[in-house]
Amino acid sequence: MPTLPHRFRHDVARTARLAAPLAAGHLASGLVSFVDALVAGHHGTATLAAMSVGTALLWLPLLAPMGVLMALPPAVSQRDGAGRRGDIGPLFRQALWLAALLGLLLFVLLSALPLLLRPMGIAPDIVPGVVGFLHAVRWGIPAFTLYLSMRYLSDGLHWSLPTMLLGFGGLCVLAPLAWVLTNGRLGAPELGAAGIGMATSVMFWVQALGFALYLWHSRRFADLQLFAHFEWPQWPAQRELLRNGLPIGITVTMEGGLFAATALLIGRLGEVPVAAHQVALNVATLCFMLPFGIAEATTVRVGHAFGRGDRSGIRHAAFAGLALALVTQACSALLLALGHAGIAQLYSTDPAVIALGGSLLLYAALFQFPDGVQVVSAGALRGLQDTRVPMWLAVLAYWGIGMPVGAGLGLWLGWGPRGMWLGLTAGLLVAALLLARRFLRISALPPTRPDSTVAMTDAA
Repeated sequence: MPTLPHRFRHDVARTARLAAPLAAGHLASGLVSFVDALVAGHHGTATLAAMSVGTALLWLPLLAPMGVLMALPPAVSQRDGAGRRGDIGPLFRQALWLAALLGLLLFVLLSALPLLLRPMGIAPDIVPGVVGFLHAVRWGIPAFTLYLSMRYLSDGLHWSLPTMLLGFGGLCVLAPLAWVLTNGRLGAPELGAAGIGMATSVMFWVQALGFALYLWHSRRFADLQLFAHFEWPQWPAQRELLRNGLPIGITVTMEGGLFAATALLIGRLGEVPVAAHQVALNVATLCFMLPFGIAEATTVRVGHAFGRGDRSGIRHAAFAGLALALVTQACSALLLALGHAGIAQLYSTDPAVIALGGSLLLYAALFQFPDGVQVVSAGALRGLQDTRVPMWLAVLAYWGIGMPVGAGLGLWLGWGPRGMWLGLTAGLLVAALLLARRFLRISALPPTRPDSTVAMTDAA
């Protein structure tokens, strides 16, 4: 029987091995926005501002299907931990149907969103770029949701290397293509923000097709017979995914919606505040990708322990993830505090954008620790399939606390973007406290089998 310090080091090492490719893959996803922002910022402040609003309008609705499909890794991990690998293939095929439907719904939504820009009060000089970006990027959304279902299957089986490789491979497609289409190089027309949307759409399809080919030919997944049968949508499997996935989708939408709504409110203040917010948000998003990868690894390890009925394993997996996240967030906070001015200069040559964006990065440094705690706590709860109560906690933290504080300070008291970023910090801090407390309470109950989760959470 290993001693507690030895067991903890062992759990941290296992989580780190699983989380490293996941975090790298998420970092690659975050670098998509980084590349987009760099290309847009050097094309012009108006293009960067259009990208800020367009990205907010893209990712806010996209968070919901991402969250719904995040029910797949713990479901796969629990089946694997319980020795039920034969059930994984049919569940995956149902997830593909769900991903395809979600992708089509998002395509329709993104087609209609430009009609709402002027009623939202978005600055008129930004609107054409936003419309061009959304109309171009919508064609890649069905590919993105299908890619997510394949990625989450692989992640749930403790194999996250494809996520990392395809993430960085996508960047190799995006960066040169976005530069060419945005600036009109190599004989292409100068499309501005629309060129970035088009390049992103192409990248999504390349990643989806690449992952499908990998799963088709990989020996690691051969026993699962992922594509061996054709099955129409089946309600019991869809119901399982939706029962756990819809609350996750709402939860992540509540957090992401807070950031997106902040961008839209700042969009009423003009080009410079919007561009500066995009700079700070992009850097904060890159920092978030590390604990997000750790959180997904924590979900998988907690789900695997839950499938085995191992209560101590559940807590050890969660605490190991939390320890890793605190280390990454300490590094991020230090980087933002010391390098905020230099980082802002990477994005723009406009002195006003650099000054305001650099100051917002100091506010981002403030919420690094609560951001890490909340995302790992939420990941651990997903591993236990505890999703409904965390959903309401997220609503309270982000929209009951974060948005009123941000809107009050930023708009009513006239603090501008700085006040709204204090609101973001308040929302993340409350979420961290509530979700960590929820996990400590739930994990104290003895798990007997995966289908007893509902009883566990109701008892808590």
